[in-house]
Amino acid sequence: MKLLQGKVALVTGATRGIGRAIALKFAENGANVAFTYLSSSAAAESLVAEIEALGVKAVAYASNAADFDGAHQVVEQVLAEFGQIDILVNNAGQTKDGLMMRMSEEQWDSIINTNLKSAFNFTHAVTTPMARKRSGSIINISSVVGTNGNAGQCNYSASKAGLIGLTMSFAKEMGARGIRCNAIAPGFITTDMTDKLNDATKEAIISSVSLGRMGSVEDVANVALFLASDMSSYITGETIKVTGGMR
Repeated sequence: MKLLQGKVALVTGATRGIGRAIALKFAENGANVAFTYLSSSAAAESLVAEIEALGVKAVAYASNAADFDGAHQVVEQVLAEFGQIDILVNNAGQTKDGLMMRMSEEQWDSIINTNLKSAFNFTHAVTTPMARKRSGSIINISSVVGTNGNAGQCNYSASKAGLIGLTMSFAKEMGARGIRCNAIAPGFITTDMTDKLNDATKEAIISSVSLGRMGSVEDVANVALFLASDMSSYITGETIKVTGGMR
């Protein structure tokens, strides 16, 4: 039997990178998948087709994850379409890097809203239906910079550190209701974001990683699968680093 057979997962920001890999990994393991996207309907339609080719149901929802009412509307639509939500992956995120002394208020607010407030929005929306079922797994995609910090990313680091605090606090609040909440803190993963780095920067990064390579989105998706499944039924409030032993 597949690890997520009969379950329904909602993944935010799933049309590329880590979110896309997680959505496909869940589908491969039997989950029906709902996901959100911000702008690219073509990418969303392509992902729906890939997921459905794996023999499960998929529905895409255009949504700005940073919008509170919009997040609640998506959750209501998913419940109407699928009847339940067993897994939520708060993956929606972006970067707007720059030194703090030159950072605009818009750069700060945009990242906090997209990366952190979005997780509050969707977690708030799924809490009641999960509590009624007395089960659920919420996975927040944080980052190693949320634990270590990084020059030029004060806004991004703060948003990802906030996700870790949210994870621990929510896990304490809802454990008695059977809802688990964990975070994943990836290190340097090969995505379209890291593809923009020059070769010298990539070499410097790899030199600090014990395994001697950048991670793949599949590496992160495998951990998400574990946290979504009953294999991790006694794990909550934790942050799992996927960094290849980055020093």
